[in-house]
Amino acid sequence: DMDRLDYLKRDSFYTGVAEGNINAERLITMLNVVDGSLVVEEKGIYSVEKFLMARRFMYWQVYLHKTGIVAEQLLIRVLRRAREVHANDGSLPASESLRYFLANEVGRGNFTPEILLKFSSLDDVDILSALKAWQHHPDFVLSELSKMILNRELLKIKVKNREVSDKKFEKIKSDCKSVYQLSDKEVAYFVFKGAIENRAYNREKENINILMANSRTIDVAKASDHLNLDALSKTVTKYYMCYPKKSVT
Repeated sequence: DMDRLDYLKRDSFYTGVAEGNINAERLITMLNVVDGSLVVEEKGIYSVEKFLMARRFMYWQVYLHKTGIVAEQLLIRVLRRAREVHANDGSLPASESLRYFLANEVGRGNFTPEILLKFSSLDDVDILSALKAWQHHPDFVLSELSKMILNRELLKIKVKNREVSDKKFEKIKSDCKSVYQLSDKEVAYFVFKGAIENRAYNREKENINILMANSRTIDVAKASDHLNLDALSKTVTKYYMCYPKKSVT
């Protein structure tokens, strides 16, 4: 859709990843309408192929890049720890808007226009200024996580096609607990694992139909002679594990 055409070109430009650059003008020119649905004319099929391949590449190389994953997970955990610390002493330094979300449970059931206004007032400055203050907090977990983000000394991350074994995962957790003198609850902030998924083309919900020369419309995966295009409709799952570099020798 138009949103994807826009962000692929924009993100490709700002990240310097040339493979994400697509010919949006060509795709728009090739659009047509059949029975009230948008289709792409047959002569634009190669532009569609490039669009799907570019989307797959940008997800693995940019949006799901391992450095971005570990940084995002650290930010989630530092905010989670901040809520715990704030619940205990209530004196955690933060802006008024950020302090509201640290002190209150917010979900769909109680998300009011007033809360939306508070949320919309949050930006990077609120988070960065809080991290700069929290890095000096006596709570070890909050302090260390804040320093990791501010100093860009992130956790080590490994991304594999198979999930790490429980035995290896527990061994790394045990080593980390020993090195940093952490409790079972605290070590979960530094050693954790998860999964990431990428599906460049969803036939069921976001299919792209090609208008053939004989006026028939067929799915792009069937119309294309690109061997890898059919594989793009399958979900690819990869597994990651994060841990401090000092805890593993």
